[in-house]
Amino acid sequence: MAWSIADVARMSGVTSRTLRHYDEIGLLPPAWIGSNGHRYYEEADLLRLQQILLMRELDVGLREIRAVLESQVDQVAVLREHHQQLLAERDRLETLARTVGRTIAELEEGKDNNDMVKINRPENLFEGFEPSSPQIDAEVRDRWPQAWEQARPAVEAMTAEDTEQYQREVTAQMIRMAEFMAAGTPVADPAVQAEVDAQYQFVCRYWTPNAAAYKGMGQRFVDDPQFRANFDKIADGLADYQRDAMVCYADARLS
Repeated sequence: MAWSIADVARMSGVTSRTLRHYDEIGLLPPAWIGSNGHRYYEEADLLRLQQILLMRELDVGLREIRAVLESQVDQVAVLREHHQQLLAERDRLETLARTVGRTIAELEEGKDNNDMVKINRPENLFEGFEPSSPQIDAEVRDRWPQAWEQARPAVEAMTAEDTEQYQREVTAQMIRMAEFMAAGTPVADPAVQAEVDAQYQFVCRYWTPNAAAYKGMGQRFVDDPQFRANFDKIADGLADYQRDAMVCYADARLS
């Protein structure tokens, strides 16, 4: 039995665009292409897609995934390893759930007693959390793996203090851009472009995007619901304004 690309997209939750990208990079070619030009997938391809999605859930890059799939490693052994990693992640999430539940109970107890909330063991608030790091765009990692490899050492070397400082700087940059937007300043204005240049130099601490990558980064701010929400917390429409300013900068300075 074969399934069309639309069927696979519906079953897996992976967009047709992503499936076509996987085909283009040789990660998941279809079993065959019909006379209508549509891609069709068979059961072996669905199993391969499952492995890809499992490794993506474990934050493995597409280049590494392809290397694993193209090796002659026993498929069951690979799945068993993924299973163990997923079980470990399940245990971590269960710990997080207990942490949040304990905090809710302590907050409700203080509220019921009309007392100031007292956390018995403050360190318990953070049990199960993983050290945070700057979010390097997943699409950048997949489409520009060299940039991802360039960024990874700097990101992994960051301390908690570095991460906090990073987040403060990013927020400050977003606020400055929001002020330009509120004033009606065109994105091509030298003052706006100077701010974008400062942002670009900030990004270059971790990786050096070319024009296409920088435009892609700006577009993701608009397309990705989580990124857009972060911008909207500062000002409605800021994601689009930021994207447009980055496109202008890339065309003028990076092309």
